[in-house]
Amino acid sequence: MTKTKKYTIPESEKAFNHLPFLPPAKDKIETVKVLKQLVKSSTALAELKGIVNILPNPEILLNAVILKEARASSEIENVITTQDKLYQALSAKGIKVDNATKEVLRYREAMLYGVNFIKKKSILTTNAIIEIQKILEENNAGIRKLPGTALRNASTGKVIYTPPDNIETINKLLRNYEQYINEEDDIQPLIKMAIQHYQFESIHPFYDGNGRTGRIVNILYIILTNLLENPVLFLSGYIIEKKADYYKLLQEVRTKNNWEAWILYILKGIELTANETINQVNEIKKCLIKQKELFKKGFLKFTAKN
Repeated sequence: MTKTKKYTIPESEKAFNHLPFLPPAKDKIETVKVLKQLVKSSTALAELKGIVNILPNPEILLNAVILKEARASSEIENVITTQDKLYQALSAKGIKVDNATKEVLRYREAMLYGVNFIKKKSILTTNAIIEIQKILEENNAGIRKLPGTALRNASTGKVIYTPPDNIETINKLLRNYEQYINEEDDIQPLIKMAIQHYQFESIHPFYDGNGRTGRIVNILYIILTNLLENPVLFLSGYIIEKKADYYKLLQEVRTKNNWEAWILYILKGIELTANETINQVNEIKKCLIKQKELFKKGFLKFTAKN
């Protein structure tokens, strides 16, 4: 990865609004349990990276996974559409597309923008992340400048977390965040992915679209660190299934410094999701082989008759 200019953190600015700069203490993130799960997650991801390349047309999987990820990530934010509507919107010209489907398709566009940016620049910048959020939300609001943002429990309305609430603070945290994700160190990339996702969601830099932007950045970070070549990992489905754990464990890092449980949650999601996609690749291969055999039989019958 390309190294960014180092941002030195003054001793007087070690934390803002109870959100410390990265990195966290190594003894909190490299526990025995984390390292054991890391082996399983890394193995599954490496297998996925290898098996995708044996497909005669990897674009088949790429489009399927991106649309699936886009739909699920948007569903977390209560934007609901169907897979059929998505494929119809992509393949047919001139058809009327509802707002929910448009939002999901913007997720796909934002993901592809991010992938192309990384492949050209070999770095992931704050400005690129701002552009991703701009594509998602179709506005130019950019980084939050007004105070008063609070994250609330959807059921009770109770405030559970107040992110940094002034532009100077947010910018300093983002400079530290950008340095962390681009600078090489001795922390394993999948552990860093979990850490950076926590930090991004806790900075909460935008008025809207933080969740979906953060989930796109997860996949981009895996590509940035060469663990995958394309966005074929579908993490949002796992988050939907374990949504309560997702928010609970994010909060426990803030309130209890419980990095281990959060990192284990993300690593387990990577392992399960990678294995699910491997199975999907194998099913695609079977279908392609079956189609080839049917075509061959049909061709032989045709030639025999003529």
